[in-house]
Amino acid sequence: MKSLCIFLGANPGNDEKYAEAARNMGRELAKRKITTIYGGSDMGLMGILAESALEAGGKVIGVIPDSLVKKNVSHPNLTELHVTESMHERKALMAELSDGFIAMPGGIGTMDEIFEIFTWAQLGFHNKPCGLLNIDGYYDKLLDFLGSVVEEGFLKGVHKDMLLTASSPAGIIDSFAGYEPPVVSKWVEKAKVEIRKQQ
Repeated sequence: MKSLCIFLGANPGNDEKYAEAARNMGRELAKRKITTIYGGSDMGLMGILAESALEAGGKVIGVIPDSLVKKNVSHPNLTELHVTESMHERKALMAELSDGFIAMPGGIGTMDEIFEIFTWAQLGFHNKPCGLLNIDGYYDKLLDFLGSVVEEGFLKGVHKDMLLTASSPAGIIDSFAGYEPPVVSKWVEKAKVEIRKQQ
């Protein structure tokens, strides 16, 4: 993989373990010569990730909407900074530039980003791996909820399993290496229903 998109918080969180995970991710990406694609901010975990990757000799590309640039939160020293007109354009460009997507601990924005790109994968709009860096169980409750969604019939287990998980930067990146998208389509069940109607 040549580039990975990292979604993560613009806040540092209440525990140093999250900042340390961001530092380790930046260093790991740089060590593997993988370009870091991220949201372009110098704040919170986002800034820590970028600084760590840059300090380790890595390439870092930020993608940020103009509305946030005007609030002076963009990182001034990135390898490249792309400024978009909207959040929608931002996410589309991040998707285009990246070979895979990892969500680290973060808030609503991080959830929005990983779930949108995960949805695109489920629908077959792309075949790139998506994953959660589950630092100290941060995403355990979310994964439990997704299990409930499967049990209630709103998500196929094979699609849930597309969202890879690991507890370390090296682990999640390694899990991407052998990723192959499932052959089961989201639309298979609909086709079966239509067939039953015609019988």
